Amino acid sequence: MPDSPTLRRHSADDIELLLDALVDTWADAHAAHPDVADAGFTPDALRRQITGHARRDDFTLITAYADGLLIGYGYGFRCTPAYWYGEDLLPRITPEDARTTDSLVGICELAVRPGWQGQGIGTRIHQALLDAMRPRWVSLLAMPGAPAQRLYLSLGYRYAGPYESSPDGPVLDLLLLRAGS
Repeated sequence: MPDSPTLRRHSADDIELLLDALVDTWADAHAAHPDVADAGFTPDALRRQITGHARRDDFTLITAYADGLLIGYGYGFRCTPAYWYGEDLLPRITPEDARTTDSLVGICELAVRPGWQGQGIGTRIHQALLDAMRPRWVSLLAMPGAPAQRLYLSLGYRYAGPYESSPDGPVLDLLLLRAGS
């Protein structure tokens, strides 16, 4: 029987050492979803994304290991509502506290290898991120109709609007969760 997954918290200082394993885990988690690549999300883009995000204040990475193998991870960072939602969506975010808060975390990735999905690993990683960062509000972006949305809805996220980072980029669902008071 495999070990029960162990969670570990990391900072930006660990990214260089972990980057290849993070990208491999992400690629494995998304291999059965060609719509991800069709939307422009690729291992190379992820590599650039993680490296850039690791420069942000309060960057936090949670990894899950079983039998020495990285089976999942999630990361996020503190940000302003204007940065995270963007100028077009910001005025439409409700409730007002979610667009004026000084305690917002954006979760950028949450990936679990297929053999471990559906076993609570994503939920544990998500909770570890919240415990580490203790935000009032949490937001993430998800592909419309993606299977992961079941997890996000079960965690209490609600749809906050369509999100488009660029005119030629994919339209994603911006999801929002009140995490604290």
